[in-house]
Amino acid sequence: MENNSPSEQKIENKTKKKKLSYWKIATVVLGILFVVSIFTHGFSFTGLAVGNVANKALDFINKYVAPDGGVILKSVDKESGLYKLTLLYKDQEIPAYVTTDGKYLILQGMGIIEMDRVASMLDAAKAAKETQENQNQEVPKSDKPQVELFVMSYCPFGTQMEKGILPVLKLLDGKINFTLRFVDYAMHGEKEVYENLRQACIQKEQPEKLIPYLECFLKDGNSQACLDEVGIDKDSLKACEDEIDKEFQITEKLNDESTWQGNFPPFDVDKELNEKYGVRGSPTLVINGITVRTSRSPAALLKTICSAFTAQPEECNENLSTQVPSPGFGYEGEGSDSGVCK
Repeated sequence: MENNSPSEQKIENKTKKKKLSYWKIATVVLGILFVVSIFTHGFSFTGLAVGNVANKALDFINKYVAPDGGVILKSVDKESGLYKLTLLYKDQEIPAYVTTDGKYLILQGMGIIEMDRVASMLDAAKAAKETQENQNQEVPKSDKPQVELFVMSYCPFGTQMEKGILPVLKLLDGKINFTLRFVDYAMHGEKEVYENLRQACIQKEQPEKLIPYLECFLKDGNSQACLDEVGIDKDSLKACEDEIDKEFQITEKLNDESTWQGNFPPFDVDKELNEKYGVRGSPTLVINGITVRTSRSPAALLKTICSAFTAQPEECNENLSTQVPSPGFGYEGEGSDSGVCK
């Protein structure tokens, strides 16, 4: 038998403690949410496709319950109005139950889990931790910083970041190179696929009209009204859309679910850059080739982008709003920095 050295044993013990700590925290959070779910929401049982429900539960378990992954779905049956999943983990069979609407997961030792809400809370906690760890992150400097913002056009947190960054882009006009990029899958259906395409073409063919278009679109998402309001050349736009659609097979892949990433159609216009930067959701901010985490208020975004200048222009001394915009469409209200569509 191979004996580990004292240093290796320390590393192994430390790893076990981290896993145990995660499980303890997750169990407490899930227990609290279970109680809240019972007293505030109740349960619903609208049926969804069994494959979608099973995959959702399996993805949730591998991401949040067994962070080392490795849980495999062996079989799915229907039992007492629920889907019964038989899971395999390290050669051990584990039963789990899911409501047919895909909302609640019942897992031995953890009770009833409202998957979407738990995922949102744990993602928010992780994002807050990462923001804290990276608040003093060093951004590479250049004379004219390259700023790239990856979004999904209907993601409420992507639109939130766009509302925060627009005043910065107007202030630093000509001082930075800004490019609107797109996450390589669309979580919000066909309308998002074609809105991504529309915005990509406005940027390519009529770049001076991109910011005015976004300012209009972010009010209420009425793209057709904004095309008229901003004065977009629709013939040029259509020609560009047809060209890019053909080049990246956008409509073809939208209609062929075998090409999808899980439940979401691909949008491959910026696929190579998604892979290069490790983009995992909307919004993702990249400055001078480095993924950067920052608050979504105009003031915070100005400070972050200005930190990438070799010599900061005087515009960096401007006082912009410190309020984080609300997620989604509309300019009213205030939000937080935690949400991501992924």
